[in-house]
Amino acid sequence: MKHLLGLEGLPAADLSRLLDAAEGFTGVGVGDVPKRDDLKGKVVVNLFYEPSTRTRVSFGLAARRLGADVLDFSPSGSSTSKGETFIDTAKNIEAMGVDAVVVRHSSPGAPHVLAKHLLPHIRVINAGDGAHEHPTQGLLDILTIRKRLGRIAGLTVGLVGDIAHSRVARSNIHGLKTLGAHVIVCGPTTLVPPEIKELGVEVAHSLDAILPRCDVLNLLRIQFERQRSGLFPSIREYRLLFGMDGDRMQRAKDGVLLLAPGPINRGVEITPDVADGPSSAILDQVTNGLAVRMAVLSELCKAA
Repeated sequence: MKHLLGLEGLPAADLSRLLDAAEGFTGVGVGDVPKRDDLKGKVVVNLFYEPSTRTRVSFGLAARRLGADVLDFSPSGSSTSKGETFIDTAKNIEAMGVDAVVVRHSSPGAPHVLAKHLLPHIRVINAGDGAHEHPTQGLLDILTIRKRLGRIAGLTVGLVGDIAHSRVARSNIHGLKTLGAHVIVCGPTTLVPPEIKELGVEVAHSLDAILPRCDVLNLLRIQFERQRSGLFPSIREYRLLFGMDGDRMQRAKDGVLLLAPGPINRGVEITPDVADGPSSAILDQVTNGLAVRMAVLSELCKAA
């Protein structure tokens, strides 16, 4: 692998190798487990054009725990506010002698453009591009499922909520299906684009109807910042129809695993008692995300 731009088309062998590597990085740099020097002398740039907490901090920690130097870039206060283009910014950072660029951008395909314009030895990692993909989030979700349930093949995974605007949903679909899971996307008709069926998923519009079938429910955040108004009548109605609460937990499949890519809207997609309950793996996802990002950085940068 030269870059990680998405999970679409990534072979099962590559997915499994990254997941296996992530297992080995779990806990590195925590407590008595020492940091490593896999990337000693490497420079990793976080080039984030959109707000982020978990992904940005996680990539920074992952790089540092592997011995790399980290440069955090934010467009506010930079020359982008003076009109400098995305590519010119990246080329100037390239000229400083960097080895990897972790990029988040509102435009789908921005990491792919970057990979074409930077020098061949510089690795590009997609940290989210518009509503297209978020591959490391997909990997950490899959790793969390595998660690909790022991497998991916044969499981039924429900992706619930704002499918239309979710890059997380698309990376999950590609990765889960490649590894043998059955994927159901569920949400209001206005938030589930008809063309999503072309990705080989089942489409549903009733959470209550699919509850007994799902081994895993990934409760996607309603992305108010990307939506036009009027896609559903009210937050209250969305919560009543698609929110995961204690009552729905009683009707869900025994042992159901709950995931939610942060930030979560407590009381909307999931109630606090369920988010903090024993079926929830939300904080495990954060822990596994750090391990996944260490695995991806190690895989790409050591081969540079």
